[in-house]
Amino acid sequence: MGHAGAAAAAGRYLGPGPVEPLPRPELRCVREDERAPVGQAEFRRVLGSFASGVTVITAPGTEGGAGPAGFACQSFSSLSLDPALVCFMVGRTSTTWPRIARAGVFCVNVLNAGQDELCRRFGAPGADRFAGVAYDPAPVSGSPRLAGAAAWIDCTVHAVHTGGDHLIVVGRVDALGADATAQPLLFHRGRFARLADG
Repeated sequence: MGHAGAAAAAGRYLGPGPVEPLPRPELRCVREDERAPVGQAEFRRVLGSFASGVTVITAPGTEGGAGPAGFACQSFSSLSLDPALVCFMVGRTSTTWPRIARAGVFCVNVLNAGQDELCRRFGAPGADRFAGVAYDPAPVSGSPRLAGAAAWIDCTVHAVHTGGDHLIVVGRVDALGADATAQPLLFHRGRFARLADG
């Protein structure tokens, strides 16, 4: 149908008058005296049925000598086409996020099917996650672009929102690229998975 056809169809569906925005929902947190409707274990079990890709979010080192920062992240998504925005979620207790926030830029590295060990490295606390890892600087931010990744998205931090025990980080896309031959690394029900052939 194309963009013009889709726009015309939407116009016919919506009618000739202006579209009134829906009322904004009231935002609030669960109070101390309220019981959460579901337990955390059940929440994890059911949501684990949703297969997701796996990424590593990276940021460049600082002028003060601190090396690059990075962490494994499965809660990544595209957000907007115009403007081009992506988002990821990070725990409020993350010790890596403050370093990325100070940099103000990041690169999303979409891992390929052979990079599960790389994901484990960036998901583990403590040690230098970049030791022995091949990467080059992303073209705009200079954030580490990991060798062999299925795709990369170079971003500037656009906004940060609160979301329960996580932060929702929105990035404005400055540059991106992909390996058209790569297969994605997936995470499903607590383990890594790959696309089945066929």
